[in-house]
Amino acid sequence: MSIYQFEMEKMDGTKEFLSTYEGKTILIVNTASKCGFTKQFEGLEKLYQTYKEDDFVILGFPCNQFLNQDPKSNEDILSFCQLNYGVTFPMFAKIKVRGKEKSPLYDYLIRETGKKPIEWNFAKFLINKEGEIVERYSPKTTPEMMGSDIQSILKSL
Repeated sequence: MSIYQFEMEKMDGTKEFLSTYEGKTILIVNTASKCGFTKQFEGLEKLYQTYKEDDFVILGFPCNQFLNQDPKSNEDILSFCQLNYGVTFPMFAKIKVRGKEKSPLYDYLIRETGKKPIEWNFAKFLINKEGEIVERYSPKTTPEMMGSDIQSILKSL
């Protein structure tokens, strides 16, 4: 099993297999637009712009499970991210990242990293071009702190 087998709903309601991103270095992030970490969208977009030509992509998955910090519709969330932070990386439909109804993708990510459940918004998973999870970052790890890890993966392949 790998992340490439998961089919996820995009913001526009269409479905997309993550195999679309096979061969790329991927950063998966559960996001929220009314969180203390929301400003990380700015750093995430900078990472994306810096490395996207090197086959790097960020996949954003809004989540409303933590203090109701992303209660709006997918359309409103996408508009917020684009207008306030210039987000151009792919954003997917709102999902659950913990509990009985958590997304199978997040069930896989958590299981494969052998760590505890997602504790808050902006938890991050770095995945190499082979689809292997390289690192799991806490919400407190800012995008700016991850640049050297991303560079290392991009250079190693």
